[in-house]
Amino acid sequence: MFDVILFQPEIPPNTGNIIRLCANTGARLHLVKPLGFTLEDKQLLRAGLDYHEFATIMVHESWADCAARVKDRRLFAVSTKGTQRYDLVDYAAGDVFVFGPESRGLPAEILGALAEQQRIRVPMVPGNRSLNLSNTVAVIIYEAWRQLGFGMSV
Repeated sequence: MFDVILFQPEIPPNTGNIIRLCANTGARLHLVKPLGFTLEDKQLLRAGLDYHEFATIMVHESWADCAARVKDRRLFAVSTKGTQRYDLVDYAAGDVFVFGPESRGLPAEILGALAEQQRIRVPMVPGNRSLNLSNTVAVIIYEAWRQLGFGMSV
């Protein structure tokens, strides 16, 4: 099983898409407050369709609370500031992927707490800022799941 952490997500349709992705891949989703929306937001619900009931979603009051929940697991921070290409990492069941808010990415204190090889990035054409959050989560989760042979219990 993989875990996806969205640190202070801001855009409801992105989170709704990620809820649907997690439901369909078996990944657990952690949302770290403050959220830029409510869990009853119409755009969030529309993007997630009726998959909310099939996803495991945990909401945490702070980064410290969330980090304590996954403290014994291997974390990867996904960032445009990452030094390691995502496709060059050997993933394992139980890995945790942390994504920052759409407008600013992960804070330096979260990035700096992880080893360089655990700060991963998705390559882009030079000069561009970032990919859409839900697209990036999909790229990472599907690569990690592919490496495990798309087994039903990721």
